[in-house]
Amino acid sequence: MLHNGPPHDSNYAYAYAKRILEIHSKAYQEQYGDKFICVIPTNIYGPNDNFNLEDAHVIPGLIHKCYLAKKNGEPFIVRGSGKPLRQFIYSEDLARLLVWTLEKYNEMNSLILSVPEKDEVSIGRISELIAKEFDYLDNMKYDTSFSDGQFKKTADNSKLLNLYGEYKFVTIEQGINTTVDWFKKNFDICRK
Repeated sequence: MLHNGPPHDSNYAYAYAKRILEIHSKAYQEQYGDKFICVIPTNIYGPNDNFNLEDAHVIPGLIHKCYLAKKNGEPFIVRGSGKPLRQFIYSEDLARLLVWTLEKYNEMNSLILSVPEKDEVSIGRISELIAKEFDYLDNMKYDTSFSDGQFKKTADNSKLLNLYGEYKFVTIEQGINTTVDWFKKNFDICRK
């Protein structure tokens, strides 16, 4: 659904840049015969991520917010209702799939690197998993004065699975556990 309709106002510049990159790659293919393609990952998270509160992606941003809320004895505030659904890919899964793409993928079309749609998870569930890792679930609250953004951004990974075969993705529970553990151990030196 990369080119379907205008992107949400909250990230239109980023979304248009991704769209233009795919168009640019196709133009190089047509004009020069270059084997440029776009890989399209879903929301990435994992150790060594950017945990900056202003420009982090969803999971690292929520991890840092929960850490600070617990440290300061304040509620862990999740913006929006928590209902939107997203597909998250653990950074090590993405790294393995990128290497596979470089070595084995020979088509000239973009390739979505994502967990299956059945593994889509709500922002609320993600927030709960993070709060549990900090033993702070009882202090989590939603601030519905903030927009939820686009409700669903489903990416179809059937092409990847047809070409690669069954890939065993890290579960969201294990990925968050590992990422929170890494963040706690590396708080003083991580990007924040």
